[in-house]
Amino acid sequence: MIPKIICYVFIIPFVIWVLDSININSIFKKNKETQAKMLYLVLTIAISYLLVSFIFDIANTSFQ
Repeated sequence: MIPKIICYVFIIPFVIWVLDSININSIFKKNKETQAKMLYLVLTIAISYLLVSFIFDIANTSFQ
């Protein structure tokens, strides 16, 4: 459990840094910043979860 938390601590800032290069606000209508921020949050959580799961699956497979 602790290794996953440590992995999330490093992956979440990386995902935020990567998503920062995408201009999500241009996809949304004017005055819809809240929805754009919520999409940004959901994408960050989803991509972080997928990356951490992938890393741990690869680690479990390679150690067996």
